[in-house]
Amino acid sequence: MALVHRLEDFEVKHDFFVGLDSDGCVFDSMEIKHKECFTPMFIKHFKLQAAAKYARRAWEFANLYSVARGMNRFPVLIRTLELLRDWPDATRRGIEIPDLTPINDFLDSGLPPSNAGLTEYMKSHKDPLLDQLMEWSLAVNAQVKDIVEGVPPFPKVRECLEMINAQADLAVVSGTPYEALVREWEENEMVHYPKIIAGQELGKKTEHLSVMAGGDRYGEGKRLMVGDAPGDRNAAQASGCLFYPVNPGHEEESWQRLHDEALGRFFDGTYAGEYEAARLAEFEKLLPEQPPWK
Repeated sequence: MALVHRLEDFEVKHDFFVGLDSDGCVFDSMEIKHKECFTPMFIKHFKLQAAAKYARRAWEFANLYSVARGMNRFPVLIRTLELLRDWPDATRRGIEIPDLTPINDFLDSGLPPSNAGLTEYMKSHKDPLLDQLMEWSLAVNAQVKDIVEGVPPFPKVRECLEMINAQADLAVVSGTPYEALVREWEENEMVHYPKIIAGQELGKKTEHLSVMAGGDRYGEGKRLMVGDAPGDRNAAQASGCLFYPVNPGHEEESWQRLHDEALGRFFDGTYAGEYEAARLAEFEKLLPEQPPWK
């Protein structure tokens, strides 16, 4: 199957649609990416060495263990810096958290929250903090390319993909850069499963789902988003999709249940309602809003 590269080129072939997040959902890559790539570059590029242990805890809480899990790197950077600003133990170490207005203005500009979008924005908005932001983001990408390899999918993923492809149009819906996504799917010889791999360059997840599966392209109850983060749930609900959570810390059980139970319910029309509500309730208990140090 040849990948399409624009949301608008995604064609309806089946009665059902399934969108699938990648990092932390299909691949057990969230821990290594955030702990070995994002966090060290966060400490380095935002001069947080004096409070490194607090910066590490803040980044890991925001990105792995809270409602912000899976959020795009730029808004979650702001969230993490704000957590540090409000944490007296961290600020007593003498770190300086900058005025984040330039980054917020970029995020409010309507441009994609990606390196390409930031590059475009910086053509008409000069600010040292934006330069710092770009340096950090590029350094993260370099770290990911250098360190993250050999990460397999969770057990039962391949079997689920086979089941999905037999009855549904499959799309990868992610906030990760396209290059990193394709590298992981190709490395695991799985790139033939989805019709498209939509990364951050094609916009936000809600936009991905709305363009590919919105309107009357699929019937009611025939669109499903599978993800491991609240942003995946929110994108699903905003675009009229059902949501199946891959629960953080319980990924293997989640994929087993998707294989044995949930996909069958989706295809026979019994997923919506009480069953989906029970899955959401389990998921939402796992990701708090407030950090433990508060």
